Amino acid sequence: MSQTYYEILEVGKTATAEVIKKAYRKMAMKYHPDRNPGDPEAELHFKEAAEAYEVLSDPEKRRIYDTYGKEGLQNSGYGGPGGNADIFSHINDLFGDIFGFGGGRRRDPNVPVQGADLRYDLRISFMDAVHGIDRDIEIVRRETCWTCEGTGARPGYKPQTCPACHGRGQILRSQGFFQVSSPCPHCGGTGQVIAQPCQDCGGSGLVRKTKTVKLHIPAGVDDGSRMRLSGEGEGGRRGGPSGDLYVVLHVEPHEHFQREGQTIFLELPLAMVNAALGCTVDVPTIHGTSKLEIPPGAQSGDRFTLQGEGVPGLRGGRGDMLVEVRVKTPTKLSDEQRELLRRFAELSRDAKPEQEESGFFGRLFQGLGQKPNPKSGKKQKAQN
Repeated sequence: MSQTYYEILEVGKTATAEVIKKAYRKMAMKYHPDRNPGDPEAELHFKEAAEAYEVLSDPEKRRIYDTYGKEGLQNSGYGGPGGNADIFSHINDLFGDIFGFGGGRRRDPNVPVQGADLRYDLRISFMDAVHGIDRDIEIVRRETCWTCEGTGARPGYKPQTCPACHGRGQILRSQGFFQVSSPCPHCGGTGQVIAQPCQDCGGSGLVRKTKTVKLHIPAGVDDGSRMRLSGEGEGGRRGGPSGDLYVVLHVEPHEHFQREGQTIFLELPLAMVNAALGCTVDVPTIHGTSKLEIPPGAQSGDRFTLQGEGVPGLRGGRGDMLVEVRVKTPTKLSDEQRELLRRFAELSRDAKPEQEESGFFGRLFQGLGQKPNPKSGKKQKAQN
């Protein structure tokens, strides 16, 4: 049988909000991932404690949980941690800050704060994106200061009441008929200041460190793909969890291959003779080489498909490769080659003496309302 939220935090069912808050902070400090790197069991305890605190620290959620259990929370629209159940409190905060209704709400200086998310831009080669690769990246981030456990205060000292707002966390200003409330700039809205800051973090609760993160890039990622590394962002404060690290991939173009999704495109230069007679060629692919049968009479722009020679999909399978032929006309000919081509041209004319007039040029002239003069080579207007 799974533990109840009270058992997870090691408190009784009649525990006050303050007792629950202290119990959560104790559990969060004990099982924080930064204090237990690579320990999946500690990470599980940390997440369970966060979930339990989110429910038991909210009076309405706690009432539903006490009556109906977790199933009652789900049926009431509370889908678990991070839901939208607190939207009305956010609206109250907004209007309270603007118009001063109730003097605004003071930020609780004891509530755990989750660390900020970070972004890292990484350039990889075309082939690394296609086949996948493991990379070590070095990031500079602010981690939880364990000297003060993220509170910012020197060990043995406690924050003091803010002298500017007298602990309210809000500053009231009169504007016409209204009183406008805004967070106190001296204490940041917490109502408390740190008179004796931690010597290691300077009172921020975070220390700047460099860390090497191992990154597995799967085969098939594309330019602009984003990878999320949970808990590798900025460290939390006062027992809060770390943020996430988002790695944005920038794929360098390839000299010959082009890509669209899982399909690879390649332009294949082909000698004029091979295009006319047909041939079998070894085509370079992103996976090696593959044989391609070129039929006689191939033209520039003809496309051939090599199935399964494309990009691997992130969920399995492979795309195809499209090979587009580009027939190359020789520019440097020997005397013998030139003579053979002249002979080929003569044989072509002897075989089809009316080819020029009845072929492409004949149809072109006809479309213009003209016809070629075989004797003079001059165009004449068609007689109606």
